[in-house]
Amino acid sequence: MKLLRSLHGTLAFTLCGALATVLSLLCPASARAAQTTIHNADPSVIRVGGTYISAESSGGGIAVREASSPDALGAATSHKVWSDTAGRGEVWAPEIVVDGGRYYIYFTSGTGAAHRMYVISSATADSGYGAETKLALPDDKWAIDGNMFTFNGQRWFVWSGWAGDTNVEQNLYIARMSSPTTPTGARYIISQPRESWERVVGNPYINEAPAAIKDPNGQLHIVYSANGSWSDQYCMADLRLRAGGDPTYVWDWYKSNGCLFGSNAATMMSGWDPTLYVNGPGSHSFVLLDGDIATSPPAGPRFPLMFTAVPKGTTYSWANRYWFSGTFCWWGNTTYTRANVPGATSNTGFSLKFFE
Repeated sequence: MKLLRSLHGTLAFTLCGALATVLSLLCPASARAAQTTIHNADPSVIRVGGTYISAESSGGGIAVREASSPDALGAATSHKVWSDTAGRGEVWAPEIVVDGGRYYIYFTSGTGAAHRMYVISSATADSGYGAETKLALPDDKWAIDGNMFTFNGQRWFVWSGWAGDTNVEQNLYIARMSSPTTPTGARYIISQPRESWERVVGNPYINEAPAAIKDPNGQLHIVYSANGSWSDQYCMADLRLRAGGDPTYVWDWYKSNGCLFGSNAATMMSGWDPTLYVNGPGSHSFVLLDGDIATSPPAGPRFPLMFTAVPKGTTYSWANRYWFSGTFCWWGNTTYTRANVPGATSNTGFSLKFFE
């Protein structure tokens, strides 16, 4: 199904620049991309050369697809690369990246409080994966939606997890990695669902599905989903690390003052509009070369994005969530503010605009 839209007119603008210089560039409008046939699975899509590669949970395991464009992935052959032969339980949100020329797929498996992060690897994208390895994340608590990336020469792992052993709220944590399969040191909390717009839906309150990207000034962002994915209040928000900041220090992170991609006007950040054609967008994937944030796009044009959502006019449920291919671009000179915290209460830099 093709869903077409123009971007609130014929042109959208993005502010960009080098360092402190901010220039206005066109973020060109185009027909919106297709809904895929893939449903109820969090997307992970990367580009390797001219090939787009996705990973998804499928039939008690993980499947990989390859296609010549993001839109073509829904019709591409699905190759099952891993099965839950140990009977661990649910398999959620596989995340595929390339590190040192090798493919790694990080995923969640388990039931109830036993959900933990695992990894498999192969020299080829769609076959040859060995047995899963459990990631030895610090504190060994409930963990889902892990994303491995390299920033400033250091590998990092960011995920959604619990502080303790009960399902009160899902926070975002970060830890260093000494290799693609080995966490090292402590875990550090970088976000909790404590803003009013993140607490419209609870039991539990949620920050999840983190994905790293680097802006044109070289600053790190973690874009994540808030509110429950079982509700059309599900939306995407941004954490921006201040220039020169420490990724393990929570007060060096600044949070967008509302949803940046969502379907409810009341929770959107000022200047960001709700979606027109889908409800509850979230659990996204930036389509980066090799899945590497060093290849994050510059300011200017729009770039591919995959996300889950429910088409408007359709009853909102997990069973009705599908992958959509959309776009995003950088939006400069955007201030995030916070109150009653240590350090500076505001930070200005790049944010993101998302388009259906």
